[in-house]
Amino acid sequence: MELPLLTDIVIILGVSVPLILIFQRFKLPSILGLILAGIIVGPHALSLVHAAHDVEIMSEIGVIFLLFVIGIEFSLSQLAQIRRTVFIGGTLQVGLTIAAVTGIGIWYGLETTHALFLGFLVSLSSTAIVLKLLQEQKAMHTPHGRVALAILIFQDIIVVPFMLVTPILAGQSENWMYDLLFLVLKVLLVIALTYVLARYIVPWILDRVVRTKNKELFILTLVVICFATAWMTYSVGLSLALGAFFAGLIISESSYSHQATSQILPFREIFISFFFVSIGMLLDVEFFLKNIHWILLLSVLTFIVKGLIAAFSAGVIKYPARTVILSGMTLFQVGEFAFVLSATGIAYGLLSDSTYQYFLSVSILTMAATPFIMKYEESISDKILRLAIPRPVRVRLDRMSQFRNTQQEEKLELKDHLIIIGYGINGKNVAKAARSAEIPYTILELDPHLISSAEADGHPIHFGDATDEHTLEGINVSFARVIVIAISDQEATKRILQIIRKHTETAFVIVRTRYVKEIERIIQLGADEVIPEEFETSIEIFTKVLRKYLIPFDEIEQFTHQIRSGNYELLRSAGGIKPTSSLTIPNLEIATLRVSQVKNDVVGRRLDESNLRQRFSINLLAIQRGNRYLSALTPDTVIEHDDVLFVVGSPDMISQLNQYLRI
Repeated sequence: MELPLLTDIVIILGVSVPLILIFQRFKLPSILGLILAGIIVGPHALSLVHAAHDVEIMSEIGVIFLLFVIGIEFSLSQLAQIRRTVFIGGTLQVGLTIAAVTGIGIWYGLETTHALFLGFLVSLSSTAIVLKLLQEQKAMHTPHGRVALAILIFQDIIVVPFMLVTPILAGQSENWMYDLLFLVLKVLLVIALTYVLARYIVPWILDRVVRTKNKELFILTLVVICFATAWMTYSVGLSLALGAFFAGLIISESSYSHQATSQILPFREIFISFFFVSIGMLLDVEFFLKNIHWILLLSVLTFIVKGLIAAFSAGVIKYPARTVILSGMTLFQVGEFAFVLSATGIAYGLLSDSTYQYFLSVSILTMAATPFIMKYEESISDKILRLAIPRPVRVRLDRMSQFRNTQQEEKLELKDHLIIIGYGINGKNVAKAARSAEIPYTILELDPHLISSAEADGHPIHFGDATDEHTLEGINVSFARVIVIAISDQEATKRILQIIRKHTETAFVIVRTRYVKEIERIIQLGADEVIPEEFETSIEIFTKVLRKYLIPFDEIEQFTHQIRSGNYELLRSAGGIKPTSSLTIPNLEIATLRVSQVKNDVVGRRLDESNLRQRFSINLLAIQRGNRYLSALTPDTVIEHDDVLFVVGSPDMISQLNQYLRI
């Protein structure tokens, strides 16, 4: 039996893998490798793929999974916080872009209806690329990340009215007022149904599924919820992607959101690759090369016009100047939903073949440029602020802001918090103590019965496997101050420790273990404190024995302290591992950070050039370079690759510097 799709998949992946390896070798985004693979195997180059329609379907599945994950990580409460940006910012960005493109198109000689439809296409940015890059950069909850998400949500919603208006532009709609009113009613119905599902139905279903402890059933349930919601929205005339986003919002309201994300990510990565390949397959290489000068000019014009309009939209809502610039550099490209809309325009005769190829070429160029722009947008925006805007003006602009970014970040993200892994007896007692002391904390647990118990007691708890890296990222392990691993599975404990130390070297990690013999290995993996149950049980036994012999209480306490100190310190020093130092001064730590990254603004630069103290609010105490220790530091001291820095500062800023030196 011949399977053309299987052959095409092998060809696509076979071309994509070496291209991505080459792109990664030169520090180029993998997205570009996938688009180039699509161009190579597409009908306008080598024509290696024959089941193009099936590939497009797989690419749509990738977009569905992408929006599903975004919805999971962005809850209804957070969406409500940016509703003003969604409607005001989105309306301004889309409306002004349409007006600008329509004006340019009419000036160029296009018919008014054709120019207006082209404005529809250009107004749409790339949800798939922008949100994927924001996720990779961990910038989803930054101010410009929320602006981008809000405007992209509005764009996804507005695609449907665009499709309804397209027949009107072509003169082929009978009653457009009725169609528009019916659309509004459908949107309101979907929103109401989403709220009911999120609050009452889906959490109950997931709870029953999790109680079975069947991983396959959990994944299958997630996929059913995702595709069922997407199908529901599509059946009433809305986009599949918007339905997938609503499905993610439904999951986000449950305690299973982090585990759901980790289970869906592999599916998303596979299918979203076909989306970028399918874009490359559409490009007519001959047309592109013949008109390259016009295409480059139009791409630059698109970057300027859309970037300025997106920045203006963020400025109207009174975001700070830096967020305004970053928003413009995030939303300048033409996106994937424009391709869906363009098919409707071609069917109604609103796009000629040449105009379509110009649009397609500009879209691919701007999408390909997005990873580069977003990679350096932070430094670019800083330079623009320093050069173009005088400092007094910049300060006044920021004071006009109605947003307080630091306060919002604290509401949306846990920082300087306690993470408790496992809600057994030990985890439960630690949680009670944390709540009593008003310490910010969160719990990670796999047992649904323990989750129900914790929720009944009012503890913040998440369903998730702590050996999964994404699950730990979801509870901000990089910004935790203390982590308690209170599970009995020692192999899982070791894997968790390795993941934790991959993300943070400043968190103080306390581990529960059963046997004394395991202490040395656990400390070597990065634990700061190990509590062996075997040892503590023996202490408890002889303490009760001594009390029965009426030994004075203070003598028992002194003897217990000596036993603990002697054995614990002996075991800690056995492997020669020194735990991270920690001061008792509130919000201040001493930590050691290794310079793992080769290319950044720190490596190979003098201390007065790197400005570590000004940028990260930390003080550099000394540098370990091989077997030497440099303590007499001067402004001329140069930081080298693989140096170990001894720094003092707040845990939050040390975590940020640690990530900067490692990524």
